[in-house]
Amino acid sequence: MTSATTPVPAQHEPELAGQTVVVIGGSAGIGLETARRARAEGADVILTGRDPDRLKQAALEAGAQRTAAFDATDPAALDRFFQGLPGQIGHVMVTGPGPYYAPLADLDRERAHHDFDAHQWLAVAVAQHAIGRVRPGGTLLFMGGTGGRRPGIGMSLISAGTAALPALIASLAVEAAPVRVNLIAAGFVDTPLSARLLGDDIDARRDQLRATLPIGRVVGPADVAALAVHIMTNTALTGATFDIDGGQQLVS
Repeated sequence: MTSATTPVPAQHEPELAGQTVVVIGGSAGIGLETARRARAEGADVILTGRDPDRLKQAALEAGAQRTAAFDATDPAALDRFFQGLPGQIGHVMVTGPGPYYAPLADLDRERAHHDFDAHQWLAVAVAQHAIGRVRPGGTLLFMGGTGGRRPGIGMSLISAGTAALPALIASLAVEAAPVRVNLIAAGFVDTPLSARLLGDDIDARRDQLRATLPIGRVVGPADVAALAVHIMTNTALTGATFDIDGGQQLVS
């Protein structure tokens, strides 16, 4: 006579145990969700953002080790932050504000420069600061988008930025090696930022995407966070752009 045994599920070893993850722009949305996921995988998390109150609440939600409130596009503030980091860190993820859309007649030079600082130039600045601060094999991970791949009214700047970022990231991966550098290019993600940008149109946009996307649902911050942590832990990945849009680019 034999006795039945209940299989015991294999224990999941935390993939980021003993590592420090910095999330620049981590007080909401994709940054906050990535911080949560990294913490669940055993990482010590450092969050940054501009708003001290939002950052404090985000740190409580994510279980962050420490926070720093500053504007990452301020060179002096970014330098102070990296100088103050505790020893070597494992990974840095950088999110940012939404893209600047405006028709040609309304394009504002000052806002355009700020958009460049918040996306292309910030990637360069973070890579410069990462040398000697991020351990070999660690990751610099940046957020971009897919929306600018289709030309249209009001898309001049975002189209240029969307085309430039993958090339920039590939070159930074060569220059920053053995630190790895990658880009996540997201389509619509259902975040507080998306809700602010779309206002009263947000529900209609969600409904449209549920009806048309091949995955049959809207992409959320947790989807992007899962990809971000995978890129951090898979040491074969560098210089690449990873699309996450639920198949949005496949439908008109």
